[in-house]
Amino acid sequence: MKLKILSVSALVILALALCLSVTTTPASPKTPGAAAVPTATPQPAAAPAALPEPHPEIREAMASLRRAKEHLEHAAHDFGGHRVEAIKAIDESLHQLQDCLKFDKD
Repeated sequence: MKLKILSVSALVILALALCLSVTTTPASPKTPGAAAVPTATPQPAAAPAALPEPHPEIREAMASLRRAKEHLEHAAHDFGGHRVEAIKAIDESLHQLQDCLKFDKD
């Protein structure tokens, strides 16, 4: 029963972390005047763009989980043992996400 609760807790935390990472992404500012300025000297060829980080959503979820774990570890109250259970669920979620990233490399 505890394993089922931990699994469900991990899924809920993961889903919340993914939702927060999607909803808190800042929009890039646009500068309309920058494109209208002509340049007199030729610009060197742009360096090739760096490859995008693989699976940024998973990596952001992992960062969110680590921040949540840090907050829980420094909480002033034990919340009847639920804080410890939540930390265990976060650890399991982080382990699952690390496995996801390893699976992609294989």
